[in-house]
This record gives sequence, C-alpha cells and structure tokens, in this order.
Amino acid sequence: MVRAFFLSFAQLGDPAIRRVLIRSLAVTLAIFALAGVALWFAMRAALTGWLGAQADGWSAAFTLVVELLALWLAFRAVAVAVVGVFADEIVAAVEARHYPHALASGRPVSFARGTAMGLGSAARVVVVNLILLPVYIVLLVTGVGTAAAFLLVNGWLLSRDLGDMVAARHMDRVALRRWRKATGPARFLLGLAVATLFVVPGLNLLAPVLGASMATHFFHRRQA
Repeated sequence: MVRAFFLSFAQLGDPAIRRVLIRSLAVTLAIFALAGVALWFAMRAALTGWLGAQADGWSAAFTLVVELLALWLAFRAVAVAVVGVFADEIVAAVEARHYPHALASGRPVSFARGTAMGLGSAARVVVVNLILLPVYIVLLVTGVGTAAAFLLVNGWLLSRDLGDMVAARHMDRVALRRWRKATGPARFLLGLAVATLFVVPGLNLLAPVLGASMATHFFHRRQA
C-alpha cells in the first residue's frame, strides 16, 4: 500500500490524471455548493413568515451546520461517485505507465456503467453511514471510537468501490464477483488506507483520484 501510494502520488502530474482531478473536484464542489444554495433558499422561504428580517441569518446558520455535517458524512460518497464516472481514464493512465501489457486485455468501461457504479457507491455510503449515525453519535459522546468506527466502515465500503473501478475493466460480472470474494481481506487494507486519506486535510481532496490509482496497482500486483 505504501508503494502504491507513492507511485500514485508521483503520477498526479500525468495530464490524463490531472484532467480527472480537476473535473472531479469541480463537479464535487459544485454539487455541495448548489445543494447549499438550494437549502438556504428553502429555509429562508420557510422561516420568513415566522422570523421576518431575521430569517436570512437563521437560514444561513442552519445551512452552514448542515453543509458541514454533509461534508463530513457525504463528501467521500459524492467524491468517489464523481470519480467513478471518470475512473476508467485514471486506470488507463496508470496501466499505460506501469502495466502496458494489461492495455491489450482491458475493455473501456462505458460512461453508463461507470455512472451506475458511481451512483451505487454513493448510495451504499449514504445508507450505511445514516444507519450507523446513532452509533457515531454515541461513540462521540463517550469520547472513544468514533474515528475508528468511521474509518473501519468506510474502509470496508471503499474496498469494494475502488476494486470494482479496476476489475470491471478486465473481468466480466461473474469473474468480478469471484475476484471480490478472493481478495476481500487485502482489499479491505486498500480501502482502509484510502479512507485514512479522506480524513487528512489537503489529501482528502486528492483521495478519490489517489484511491483509483492505488486500486490499479493493487489489482495488477494481485494478478501478477
């Protein structure tokens, strides 16, 4: 994982990966910005009749709190979903530099399938983390375990999402399911490593692209 991280970090300057990074960050931040604006207008409309001139301030405060909570819980989901749409470009760039023999057997993942995988990833993250939100809150109140629980849960979720981004390029659906079963523990370590990147300021913005690149190294080294 350490080698995969440094190889992936070193390739961030690759034009193909840089394009994906810029596009995915722009789309991800735009989604949160639009959601925040829509929430502010909705709250302002709901509170104006009750609070009058103070509605703007209360709406802004409420929106800020919700946006911060959403960034904590949903940034990973949205970012990985967005990167999933463009992931094939990352995988192809890593393969071209480090695993050129794999280019012949790789099949480009269609935009429709990439989008479906990305939305499925986002849905799993949102549902699982909402279900576990009471557990996070209880652990936060007790002062122990919140970060560990968050990392373990999201590492497990990421292990499937990142693996699928690469395996889907080289395997049919039946082979992909077999590969998931055969690589579960090792993929979990990959997911845990990338989940950790999501909690490091600065690196969290790069984590989705780094994760897709690291998953490519993981896949081909396992296959070898």
